[in-house]
Amino acid sequence: MWNYERRLEFPVNIKKPNAMLAQAIISQYGGPDGEMGASMRYLSQRYACPYREVAAVLTDVGVSVL
Repeated sequence: MWNYERRLEFPVNIKKPNAMLAQAIISQYGGPDGEMGASMRYLSQRYACPYREVAAVLTDVGVSVL
């Protein structure tokens, strides 16, 4: 059994928004060369793997990137 609380580990107080910095950070996660793109490539390649051990490694790497 577990208890889910939707709260941040550390409080975030944004005093002055910076759109350029926000765009750079988001591009690292969601851009074609970002973390999400890499994760999706690893997870999609696991389905074409002929060996279960390699598919398991691709799954572990794809999930750990997220």
